[in-house]
Order: sequence, then C-alpha cells, then structure tokens
Amino acid sequence: MLDDPGASHDRSPPTPRVEAKRRSVSLIWIVPITAALVGMVLLINAWRAAGPRITISFQTAEGLEVGKTLVKYRNVTIGHVTAISLSADHARVLVTADLVKSAEDLATSDARFWVVRPRFGIGWVSGLDTLVSGAFIGAEAGASKARSRQFIGLENPPPLTHGLQGKTFVLHTDQLGSINLGAPVYFRRFQVGRVVDQQLEADGRGGRLVVFIDAPNDRFVTRATRFWNASGIDVTLGADGLKLKTESLASVLAGGVAFETAPAVRDSPPAPPGARFTLFKDEAAAMAPPDGEPHYVRMRFEQSLRGLTIGAPVEFIGVNIGSVSSIDLDYDAREQSFPVIVTALIYPHRMGRAYDTLTQQGATESDAKMARLVGQLVARGLRAQPRTGNLLTGQLYIALDFIPGERKARFSVDSQPLEIPTARGSIGELQTQLASVVKKVNALPLRDIAAHLDRDLESLQGSLVQLNGEVLPAAKSTLGALQNTLGVVDRTLAEDSPWRENLNETLTEARRSLRSVRSLSEYLNRHPEGLIRGRRVPQLELEASRRTEDGAQ
Repeated sequence: MLDDPGASHDRSPPTPRVEAKRRSVSLIWIVPITAALVGMVLLINAWRAAGPRITISFQTAEGLEVGKTLVKYRNVTIGHVTAISLSADHARVLVTADLVKSAEDLATSDARFWVVRPRFGIGWVSGLDTLVSGAFIGAEAGASKARSRQFIGLENPPPLTHGLQGKTFVLHTDQLGSINLGAPVYFRRFQVGRVVDQQLEADGRGGRLVVFIDAPNDRFVTRATRFWNASGIDVTLGADGLKLKTESLASVLAGGVAFETAPAVRDSPPAPPGARFTLFKDEAAAMAPPDGEPHYVRMRFEQSLRGLTIGAPVEFIGVNIGSVSSIDLDYDAREQSFPVIVTALIYPHRMGRAYDTLTQQGATESDAKMARLVGQLVARGLRAQPRTGNLLTGQLYIALDFIPGERKARFSVDSQPLEIPTARGSIGELQTQLASVVKKVNALPLRDIAAHLDRDLESLQGSLVQLNGEVLPAAKSTLGALQNTLGVVDRTLAEDSPWRENLNETLTEARRSLRSVRSLSEYLNRHPEGLIRGRRVPQLELEASRRTEDGAQ
C-alpha cells in the first residue's frame, strides 16, 4: 500500500528544542575544601603564635636531640630544638630553637642559655630529673631591652638566685683553695648561704667568689664584715693544749666560707647587694686589726741561713710584724764572701700604740715615718737576728730585738728600702756547743767502761747463781721450821689447853697483887706514919666489919 504523496509534504519532522542542562556540585568536594580552610586557619594561628627563632652556640651537642630537647625558663617550656648543625669552622655546634610567642621578650642580648645535665657535688645535686626526661636547655632572662637571635651558650650553669630572698656578694681572694660551687657559707657556725659562682680574675692574679646569703640572715653582712676560708681542719697546739676546729664535715670535703663582723666595729650599716669583700685565709687573719701600709726592709747577714724560707715570720720583741719576701746571695769582693740579703715586708701598724707613740711627732708621710721609727730603734740597739723557731725542723725566723753590747751601727734614712743592721744569731754557737759535746763524748773511754761493765755483770750473775743455789734453799728450810714452831705454839694456847687455863689464873693473881700494891701505896700516901705505927682501922670500918661478921654468923 502506497502512501499519499501530498500527505508527505504536509507531515514535516518536528523541530528539536534545545534545553540547558542543570549541573549540581558533588558532595565529595566539601572534604578537601574544609581541610584547606582549616589548614589556612591553623597556619595563620601558628604564624601569629610563633615566637622568635634563635641560634645558640655550644662546644658540644651532648644530650641534645632535634624535636625532643626542650628549652625551659624556670622549668616552664618556652620552646624546642628544631635543628643542630656545625659552624663553618667546625669548632662549635649551632643549635636552632623555636621559642613560643610569649617568650619573645626573653630573647634579649644579655640572655643566657646552657644545657642542664645531672651535676653532683659535696652536699648538693642539680639536674637530677634529667636522668629520666633527658637534658634540656635552660634559659635566664637579662635586663637589656635590645633583641637578639644569636647567643653563645654557657658550658656551666650560671648562679641561679631568681625567686630567692637574699643578697649576693663578691669575694676576692689570692687563692681559692678547696672551695667549690655549692660550698656552704656560715655565720657563727649556722649555714646561711652558699657559693653560687667562682671565676678567675682577668689578670690571673686571683679569683672571685659570688656568695648568696639567704634572707633574713643577709642583714648580718655589714660594711665591717670579714669573710674567711673555713675549709679543712684547723689544728693548733698551744699553751692550753691541742685544739681541733672545723665548721662541718661538708666544709672539710667541699670547702666553705664563714663571716663575722669585726669586734671593734659597732652599728655598721648593712652592705648593699653586690658589695665586694676580701676573702682571708683564716679567721685569725680576718679578725686581726688592719695592717696598714706595708714597707720593705733589707737585712744583710754574714752567716749561713739554712732553714730560713720565704714567708718566714719577722717578729719585733715576739710580735709578728711581717714576713720574709725574698732571699738572695750577694758577693763581697773585698772579703771574698757571700753574704745573704734578706728582704722582708713589714707592717709597722702591727706594733699598735708603740708605733703611734714613736711617730706622733715629726714627719707626716708614711715613708718618712717608717725611716724615723727605724732610725730611733736602731740607735737604741735594734738588730735583725736569725733565730731558731723549731728545734725539730730547724726552721728559722727573723727577730728584730735589742741586742745588749752591740756596737753602734750606721743607718741611712735615705736608702730604699731601709737596711736594718744585723747581728749573728745563736745558730753557730749552738752548733759549736753541739760539736764540743760530741767531741767530749767521743773522748770518753767507752770501750774500757763497757769492759768493766761486762765484768761487773758477770760477777753479778755468779752472785745470783749462788743465791739461787745455796741461800734460797736454806732460807726455805728455816721458814719451814719456823712454821712448825708457830703451829706448836698455836696448839699450846688453844682454848681447851691446860697451859692456857694456868696462864689465865696466873694473870688473875697478878692483877689482884697489883690492886693490893696500889691500895697500899694510896694508904701510905695518905698516912705515911703507918710505916711506923702500922695501919689503924677507922672506927666506922671496924663497926662495919663487926656487923658483917655478925650477919655472917
């Protein structure tokens, strides 16, 4: 069946209609978009909260680890280590650390950083917690306002006194001795502080100690306070016996410092923080009166001074006024001898009132006063003489004393240093006397004396043998016979023995006879005529006798 052609023209295909397609966002994109926003927020917060990045230079990185080692200030974490590297010359270790925002003010130019590790000492322990947690970098804030990012770390912890009530004082000393960090500080044997720092002076001639005195005991440190080294044991042997003195066992092992106010000073104001003092070697030196200005004197001896050492005391009439500072040999071409030149450091103020009295008139300068003083004493016979200070060790000291009979010596007040005339010591005389004694001992006939003594000992031995062999047995038999005799006497005088009864009766009759004789003697004393007339019985006695007889009948 065919279709109608006209119909084909009337029925055209429909015109297509284009419609816009609607797209929708997938939910899967929400997750990365949210993560990105959160990351941006975290980055912004981290940037805002980030503190400064600092670099600390150390000699070694022992105990430090990246990402683990913390930076602490007063035991509060303020950062952590982010990198560790070597310096360009490989001489040091550069530790990079990021601090928190709140610690930004701590990164000043005078801030100090160090590695906290376990440290042990006599009587103290520090950093013990790092045995478990590991080492960390300690920080201490400075007083400067200038910011810095580069620091040189300390190899030893600084003195930490923050948060403690008290004062810090600086002590200067020629020799540190056995005083260590953490050594105790005593006041009247009470521990009131400790040593927090020690350093060598820049010129190398001494050291400095920093001590911290806890409050309220810091008020006892005044302008007149004296500090001394209280380390070890002080043993003295004097007229009152042996004395043993020490502060504590800790001061014996680790050293210690003690202080006291000078006894002659009263109402001295308290010392400010950081005040400087001198550390004396012992209590006696600390409490001694001020020595005043020292002066050098020279002495020329024409004899051997073996036993005299540098530091030996120089005494004026038994009072220590200085010490020997040098001993040198000289040569005298005219005499072809080798005199000994001794130089001593003298403190004339140690003479006390004697110095004030002798120098109160005349010159006002110190050197002129010293010259005038020595000139007056030399004119009166003052001489320098070596004397033995210890017979066992042979040590010598220089005695400035008035020697009677010495010739007048020349003395120049213009010589520098002053030269004091000398006198020979008694050392040579003592040696001569000892040699004479030894010579006399050697001259004794010791061999003949020993021979005679040997013969006497042989004779004595023979006498002892005869005594043991003959005399002692005879004496023993005699004592036996005497013992038997005493036994017989004892048995004879026993209580039931007739000899004893007869002896008692004899003694009784003897007593009666003695009473009769005594009665007769008393009657004759009263009636001497009785020798001629006989005894007359008184009437009363006669009647009494008759009554007695009648009664008896």
